[in-house]
Amino acid sequence: MEITLIGDKKIEDIPSLKTKALRINLNENIYGTFAEIGAGQETVRHFFRAGGASGTIAKAMSAYDKSFSDAVYGVEKDGRYVTEARLMKMLNHEIKLIEERITRDKHPNKMFFSFANTVTTIDFAKQFKGHGWVGLRYQVAPDQDYNEITLHLRFKETDARLQQETLGVLGTNLIYGAFYKYNEPKKLLRYLYDHLDKDQIEIDTINFSGPIFENVDNRLMSLQLVKNGMTDAVMFDPDGNNVLPARVLYKKNILALRGSYRPVTKVNMDLFHKSYDMFIKENKVDENNTKVIFEITLSNLRAEGEIDEQDFLDRAKLLCSLGQTVLISNFQEYYKLVEYFSQYSKNRMGLAMGVNNLIDIFDEKYYRHLSGGILEAFGKLFFKDLRVYLYPMTDENGNLTDSENLKVHPRMKELYKFFKYNGKVVDITDYDPTILSVFSREVLKKIATNEPGWETMLPEGIANLIKQKHLFSCAPTNVIDKK
Repeated sequence: MEITLIGDKKIEDIPSLKTKALRINLNENIYGTFAEIGAGQETVRHFFRAGGASGTIAKAMSAYDKSFSDAVYGVEKDGRYVTEARLMKMLNHEIKLIEERITRDKHPNKMFFSFANTVTTIDFAKQFKGHGWVGLRYQVAPDQDYNEITLHLRFKETDARLQQETLGVLGTNLIYGAFYKYNEPKKLLRYLYDHLDKDQIEIDTINFSGPIFENVDNRLMSLQLVKNGMTDAVMFDPDGNNVLPARVLYKKNILALRGSYRPVTKVNMDLFHKSYDMFIKENKVDENNTKVIFEITLSNLRAEGEIDEQDFLDRAKLLCSLGQTVLISNFQEYYKLVEYFSQYSKNRMGLAMGVNNLIDIFDEKYYRHLSGGILEAFGKLFFKDLRVYLYPMTDENGNLTDSENLKVHPRMKELYKFFKYNGKVVDITDYDPTILSVFSREVLKKIATNEPGWETMLPEGIANLIKQKHLFSCAPTNVIDKK
């Protein structure tokens, strides 16, 4: 009997990598292939070393040479190898081969799988840390369709050998979790970091599909990545699919709008349309190379305490119905958002916001954690080729506030003037004055209490969508929110 002492705390028992691999190996019905490109055969190594691998591994390969890889999987249109498209070709090819070579009549109980990754580790100059795509296509019953988990990762370590080892640990965690934790996808996500630290690897995109994941909303899985600290931001497209931010933002002109969108109002869309019209007329901005991003911060989602996942989905559905790309981030300060975008693009950027948001930017309390304080933050914010498009507001007496008369702290006046007179802050003058009194919090209160009139405060079609889908039906009436 195990000895316990007063004051002992319960510690979660995390299986070792050998235990995970061995459990897979000892199941005579789990059978499949490993195809790993770019960082050695780091995942399959754990299964070979655990013992009993002959009953699990049909084949392990690494088509490391590009020409050889093209001969096996075909040539990509863009000539790249570390892409989602390449990963899918690998999974398709390997599953097809195992289905052809291992017949069901001789092996009726086999559950086939194919694990694949295509990765680039840190370069010799240590300028690019490396990234990759990892995927698993597998069955949990012989007569069932295939399920699939794919993810994109970014390495944080600065040594290629360490990155290879990290990849092997992640791959083993993924395979074990896919077979034995698939009934709890949120926990499966956390288990991907077993024996790993978040300083080693970042997972910024993940997608689940197949019969056992038919009730999984991948947008909620994206939210979990940010919530669990696995990444700082995730993105999904107007169709509600998770997308890789790097692919969407690469070398683009970016216009970002931060808000609660609870729900999205006419003011939000007027801000978007008017700022967009101004942005695309700027020098160095190519309309055909411009991406608009609607951002919701994690702190905004936590405004009422714990994150309400249904509330998050309601906001997402509305923005997607308007054809927008949505970013969920952990960037409370705007300068962090600009730094994030700058990883992928050096082109001109724009931030569209209301007066209240700009006043907050000039509040020193948000920058006390920085050694350089607000000056360091502003150096990061406005150092880039960036411009702020400011939407005015009116007070209870109907007085208008814009960039000319907004009030910042007296110590910040000269700093504000510097950015204002250098053209970093410009007013949106062609706004709709009839909607300046529309606030999300008022709309939400009317929805929650069934008061009439809220429909006219929203963009066309949004009110009908809210009614049809019963969105925000449980919204609290004491919401504090900004326009």
